[in-house]
Amino acid sequence: MIHRSQFRDVEIPDTPVWKLVMERFERYGERLAIVDGPSGQGITYARMLCDVERAANGLHAAGLRCGDVFAFCCPNLPEYGVALLAVNRLGGVATTMNPMYTAEEIAHQLRETRAQFLLTVPALVERCLEACKGTAVREVISVGAAPGTTEFATLLTADGELPEVERDVRTHLAALPYSSGTSGVPKGVMLSDYNVVAQLQQAQVMLTRKEGDVLLAVLPFFHIYGLMLILLDGLRHGATLVSMQRFDLLPFLECVQRHRVTVAPLVPPIVLALAKHPAVDQYDLSSLEKIMCGAAPLGAEVEHACAQRLGCQIMQGYGMTEFAGATLTRPPGEETRKTGSVGCCWPSMQARLVSVESGQDVGIGQPGELLMRGPNVMQGYFERPEATRETLVDGWLRTGDIACVDEDGDFFIVDRVKELIKYNAYQIAPAELEAVLLRHPAVADAAVIPSPDEEAGEVPKAFVVLKARADTQSILDFVAGHVAPYKKIRRIAVVDAIPKSPSAKILRRVLIQQERAAASES
Repeated sequence: MIHRSQFRDVEIPDTPVWKLVMERFERYGERLAIVDGPSGQGITYARMLCDVERAANGLHAAGLRCGDVFAFCCPNLPEYGVALLAVNRLGGVATTMNPMYTAEEIAHQLRETRAQFLLTVPALVERCLEACKGTAVREVISVGAAPGTTEFATLLTADGELPEVERDVRTHLAALPYSSGTSGVPKGVMLSDYNVVAQLQQAQVMLTRKEGDVLLAVLPFFHIYGLMLILLDGLRHGATLVSMQRFDLLPFLECVQRHRVTVAPLVPPIVLALAKHPAVDQYDLSSLEKIMCGAAPLGAEVEHACAQRLGCQIMQGYGMTEFAGATLTRPPGEETRKTGSVGCCWPSMQARLVSVESGQDVGIGQPGELLMRGPNVMQGYFERPEATRETLVDGWLRTGDIACVDEDGDFFIVDRVKELIKYNAYQIAPAELEAVLLRHPAVADAAVIPSPDEEAGEVPKAFVVLKARADTQSILDFVAGHVAPYKKIRRIAVVDAIPKSPSAKILRRVLIQQERAAASES
């Protein structure tokens, strides 16, 4: 059974991303486009319009050409938006990465994408320069002066007529963010200009941004949620984005109060803090009209508690990097809400629920793997044809999530087929951590699973088989030295054997069931 959107299909213009996003910048004029929350320093739309053109000129003079990959490894800053639009203006491909990555992790993505330019900040320059060794990167650009880099501000001194870039927006790559998909190590998600424009057109119907919105930008721009539904969608509609480089509760509350934030796109751990932390009562958050929550499931009790405490609407949504953002949310302006639901299909989207065992469609109220299709679905995984074939099947994208749908077309995410760990809404691939564990001289075999955690949602837990005596803390420290902080293994158990199938595939499901049973008994 195919579930269709209750909204009319959106019109998707054949235009590059930068043109769609910037078409009203001149009219927005002196309104603040992006303001740094803690300092209050910002950039107007008029200035941003000028800076994008100048940055594009500077990058063109530096040798950036259509199809070249430009990497971003920096926190949320006004310059992030300027550089992103300038790169797209030239037909470049933006690949985004977590600034918490180790040099090893940065280098991997740089090598795989063959990036030629890298944007960062002085605090990360040493790590980034180390990562660039042996890669195709020929220029590191820093937002602020730093040895061995080109300062971003120097790009803004360039001027002149830029060439028109010929591209087929339906196939030309605009972005190459990374996702773990349904399993395995992180993979480059190929998003064309058309995919991104389609998502922005869908968002225009479902998110109903207003020009006067003050939009909190605490979620990172490297993540598809922050990139698409905060940065690009917010700028397109003339919102003022209040950026934060990282989440800390008290500065976060101060930013909402000081800047009179009206819309806050968040993730479950932050919503949980808003629902329960006593410090919330010390701040005036009355400007908040709407909280949008995505990236991981939000429990019904937490949703209700936060809505009651703050007196604002909370909208859950569902999406993936492979969808260029979101595909399910509550309809705009709907008064009756079903707590716990991630909503209905976005315009131009279709969904199916199929049995994990048989692959056959399941009925209303029955759980099944969620499959979706629409114009925002990725082109595939970068240079990974097998993973692409496993995920894109006959035009449908297999999400790896288990959902059910009611008679009104409202979806509820109830479980996962895929093996990802959702730590504070960050995706962690067990296979990536297992590969690091097996490099430890005392570890003979290993498996990593999500372990339930009240604050983080899930944390990585390792099960290891030892071939030599070793302190488990030394194993945890070893892994921590090779991965970004959020990927660290938080719990560990020594076992005699890792459960595996006859084909030697790790049976993580067995370990997950054991972990859930233990958690329910405690």
